[in-house]
Amino acid sequence: MRNTRKVLAWLAAVTPLVAAGCGDEAVGPDPERVFVQIERLGNPLVSEVTLTKRNHGFHNTTGPTTDVANFTTELEAFITGVAGREPALADIISSVLLPDMLIVQTDQAANTSGWLTWALAGGYGGRNLTDDVVDAGLAAIFGSLLNANNVSPGLSTDNVDANDKPLGTAFPYLAAPTTN
Repeated sequence: MRNTRKVLAWLAAVTPLVAAGCGDEAVGPDPERVFVQIERLGNPLVSEVTLTKRNHGFHNTTGPTTDVANFTTELEAFITGVAGREPALADIISSVLLPDMLIVQTDQAANTSGWLTWALAGGYGGRNLTDDVVDAGLAAIFGSLLNANNVSPGLSTDNVDANDKPLGTAFPYLAAPTTN
């Protein structure tokens, strides 16, 4: 008897929802719904390398409009202090990485896409699936990618190789995971 009541209560709650979804009108997203930002990793090295761990949550819950004011000093201090690089290089890197967002220049040719190509090569920007953004970022901060002075070659790569399987030719383009 108790289970019957539970089933009837469940049916009473669900039936109006199912009936609402069966009408002729398409049901779209709820414009009143509020989303909560969890993580920002357009340029992963901004928060994962250059910002202190205590600032990750703050970085993740703020938007790009406050990045320059909130994080320039810390990012540049990392590059000059931890990486031991010149202030001029720190200024260049912070001007490219902040605000922390992917930029796409739609007036550029799509075949010039790639991580930070909008800033460093007059390209389309965005991020290709094959872009090794960690190695590129480490090479800029610790290696000779942007400046050959005072480099730390042992820190300029994460030593993770390229994709172990070819990417697909149709969306979502990702290769099937490797199983061991």
